[in-house]
Amino acid sequence: MTGFDIQSEFRDALEKVHPEWLSPVKCGLYAIERSFPGYLQSLAKSDFLPTENRIFSAFSRAPSEIRYVLVGEGPYPRPESATGYAFMDGAVQSIWLDDGSGFSKHVNKATSLRNFLKMLCVTEGFLMADQTSGGAMAEILPKARLAGVNLIRTLPELQCNLVENGFLLLNASLVFRRDVAPVKDGKSWMPFLREILLYLQSASSTPPALVLWGKVASEINKIPEASSMPQLISEHPYNLSFIQNHLMQDFFKQFGLLRQRI
Repeated sequence: MTGFDIQSEFRDALEKVHPEWLSPVKCGLYAIERSFPGYLQSLAKSDFLPTENRIFSAFSRAPSEIRYVLVGEGPYPRPESATGYAFMDGAVQSIWLDDGSGFSKHVNKATSLRNFLKMLCVTEGFLMADQTSGGAMAEILPKARLAGVNLIRTLPELQCNLVENGFLLLNASLVFRRDVAPVKDGKSWMPFLREILLYLQSASSTPPALVLWGKVASEINKIPEASSMPQLISEHPYNLSFIQNHLMQDFFKQFGLLRQRI
């Protein structure tokens, strides 16, 4: 082990972690240092996303509350978008256009998020899986009002609903750097992910399920402990076919993620 003080370098970020996550997150960092000596020291000296000490933001709820681990590939490559939560684009606030005729411009620019939201609209019966553009989008809010459903208006509301339903929104690589290939950073964070999965398995008699989208699924399954956890695997939401994925529709229907909490 080098003289690099992990706890000191990441002190401000670690202060944002839920107290019960503090020990396993630190164990994960030390696992990285054992497997890739010098990596964290180099990382601490570099420019990486997310900024503002949000690297461990996903660990905001107690481990005992985690029922699902939704795994993304890595942070968005933009400071305003990378929040530390997988798939949650910080540049997006309003989900809908002011006139209710469809998704906001920011949502439409975020392809994966847009397709995820469309899939959720299908689960609610406000869209047909094969009719998700133009006039069909303009009918979503009127259909919801007719059904007496108050839909969420902002992305923070969606994130809150996911977290309240026990989702850990975790990226396979917790950082993005413009001068380092994402696959390289991703490899370095595998020991960290293993410690997190080990802890989740030991923290509950019923291990949480892994929700794996796209190529990241095959990478996570390189961790031996992942193979013993329940898994739901699909294509990445970047693909239009995700909207029509019956496995994802059936799974997410139970949560009512688009509905406002009273």
